[in-house]
Formats: sequence, C-alpha cells, structure tokens
Amino acid sequence: MEINKMYKIALQYKQNAYTPYSNYNVGCCVKDTDGNYFGGCNIENASFSPTICAERTAISKMVSEGCKLIDTILIIGDSDFTYPCGVCRQVIKEFSNEDTRIIVARNEKDYKIYNIEELLPHGFSGDDVNV
Repeated sequence: MEINKMYKIALQYKQNAYTPYSNYNVGCCVKDTDGNYFGGCNIENASFSPTICAERTAISKMVSEGCKLIDTILIIGDSDFTYPCGVCRQVIKEFSNEDTRIIVARNEKDYKIYNIEELLPHGFSGDDVNV
C-alpha cells in the first residue's frame, strides 16, 4: 500500500533530522504526480529563522527535479499527529491542487488524510496576484 511505503521513507528521513535545539525530529515523504518519491527532514539552525521543515525540504527536492505538483505528502513527527506549520501549508498550496492528499501519521495504520483547503482555508495563491 502507498501509505506504508511513504511512511517508511518518512521514517528513514526523520532519523536524519538535525535538531540540536528542539530535539523534535520530523520526516516527510512527497509523491509527485509522476509517481516519484522525495524524502525530507527538518534541519535546525542556531539563529532559528534559517531552519527548514521536513515538508519544505522534500518539496524543494521535488521541484528541483522538475515536478511542480504534489500527489500526496505524508508527515510524521516525534509525538501525536504532526501537522505542517503555516509556512509549510502555504508552500504545499503552491504545489498542490484539489486532488492532493496531505497525510499526518502516527504510524502506518493510524493516520488522517486532508486536502489543502482543510488545512489552509482562504489560502493565498497565484490567483490572488493575477498570475
């Protein structure tokens, strides 16, 4: 099943997280519309603002490989369900459509599925700048 594969990828990347300040590791797996998988982890920085979340790491990898549309994104953290922060929700919106699935998971069998409108209602998009 797709969720099992994505969970295993996210778990692998979660173990690579660099979190000396929060000790809160997050892993992510993005599947693009071509069926490619991209993993990511959070990477902290002492000055905090350069910190990058796992979701943005994986999405950046996807975009740098030439894909611009997320099919599914799965996020896991060190506690209960780990949801994308506001910045990540905005980045997900940029590369998603109404069919994009956002999955937050505790494990391979305990997860919730959302779309971007549920997590970022009234989000800002290219339509708002007449693009």
